[in-house]
Amino acid sequence: QVQLVESGGGSVQSGGSLRLSCAASGYSYRSYCMAWFRQAPGKEREGVVAIDSDGSTNYADSVKGRFTASRDNAMKALYLQMDSLKPDDTAKYYCAAGSRWWCLRSLGSNTYYYWGQGTQVTVSS
Repeated sequence: QVQLVESGGGSVQSGGSLRLSCAASGYSYRSYCMAWFRQAPGKEREGVVAIDSDGSTNYADSVKGRFTASRDNAMKALYLQMDSLKPDDTAKYYCAAGSRWWCLRSLGSNTYYYWGQGTQVTVSS
């Protein structure tokens, strides 16, 4: 059974930092692209970053230079270090596993097969 479990969300003031984690199980982790998505109330889900099995990354422009994604294939874990957080970063953050073909080409959500339940990040001004 595939499981993706996020943790590390919370509330932080503008300019602060948080580190999200995602624990994966039930599938061949190394064979999939991993990504972080987020969804704010009333908005569509948007891709934050995708990371291929070799560590190559594809960041959304809105987080470049502030967020850093990493993955540990041996531990089947995905991480997102979020620095210089802004109120606009407030959202529920999801990890997802999907197609390696699209990993560095697109941050669209329709190429991801497995999703976690999400963890809430709230940034106050």
